[in-house]
Amino acid sequence: MTRRHTLRPASPVLTLRLVRHPGIGLAAGAAWLTAAAAVATSAFATPAFAAPASATPALAAPEEAGAIGPLAAPPLPAPAAVGAAASPVTSPSAGTSRVAPADSAVPSIRRWTTTPPLTTSLPLWELGIGAAGLTLPDYRGAAHKRHYLLPVPYVIYRGAFLRADREGARAVLLDSNLLDVDISVAGTPPSRSEPDGPRAGMPDLEPTFEIGPNVNVTLWRDKTSNRKLHLRLPVRAAIGLHGGFHNVGTTFDPKLNFDIANVGLGWRMGMQLGALNGSKRYHQRIYSVSPEQATASRPAYEARGGRAGWQVLVATSRRFENFWVGGFLRHDTLGNASFVDSPLVQRRHTWTGGLGVAWVFARSSRMVDVVER
Repeated sequence: MTRRHTLRPASPVLTLRLVRHPGIGLAAGAAWLTAAAAVATSAFATPAFAAPASATPALAAPEEAGAIGPLAAPPLPAPAAVGAAASPVTSPSAGTSRVAPADSAVPSIRRWTTTPPLTTSLPLWELGIGAAGLTLPDYRGAAHKRHYLLPVPYVIYRGAFLRADREGARAVLLDSNLLDVDISVAGTPPSRSEPDGPRAGMPDLEPTFEIGPNVNVTLWRDKTSNRKLHLRLPVRAAIGLHGGFHNVGTTFDPKLNFDIANVGLGWRMGMQLGALNGSKRYHQRIYSVSPEQATASRPAYEARGGRAGWQVLVATSRRFENFWVGGFLRHDTLGNASFVDSPLVQRRHTWTGGLGVAWVFARSSRMVDVVER
């Protein structure tokens, strides 16, 4: 969807406030909490509800199934639709919601479509609070799982440049009917090296925050049934948050998303298939074993960059008047991963999932036109 807005694009300072800090320690904590909320958010709110697809399971989103319902939750059911049904589902995600300034949205639509756009009036912003429960392994390939219960902010902002909606919080750089470019964020939680685990005696895995450009390409769309198939191409730099900020590698996680706006009774559904890839530095942080860390049961190993396996995700959600609920189920496989022979890989197949709920307690009295595409 493309959103037309009569206001000037919002200032990028709003995005930076997520990680403003008086000190390095506080910054790291705030950044990780933001990443964790984003992961959970994207997992429940994006079209495919995809949580970020990184080597360490993201608490996000989801880039990637990038992204817990709040920040990326579906918009309020349209109070007054002009010749259109309620806005389709997006995901991480998650149908697709897009915003563009009034002076650029109309020409874009005229170039790419032959029928007049259908608009719906929705609040400029919505606020709420919720909670999400997640079950995730310590890292992709680990046998041990942890359970997380996270508070999640529910924030929707339908601006011309900055957007926080069912596809996550992002800054949109380019927007058209067939292609758009925005900023993708994701994160991974910290993980302790248990005394009886495969990483015994090795450093704990620090939390990370990931950010980078993301290209979304619409491959197919059926407006009559509000179904959509699109390709996402996020490239992110991973930043370690322990003792300051430092680069820990890059990720590239192309994903195919199939979104259905209404599968019955107002429920939305998203399905996602993703191929995960990471740099050598990114994989070494998790799967390498130095000669000093080697034991009789854990030989030395040097992880390589490249393929990191596949992810398949299914998610569903529904927006009520003042409440949002959603859930996802994800399957990870490391069958073709470049680091599959690491002694730290215990399982090549893993199931994860989560549930979330949010209460929307405030919304803007200013309405903006949402253009259905």
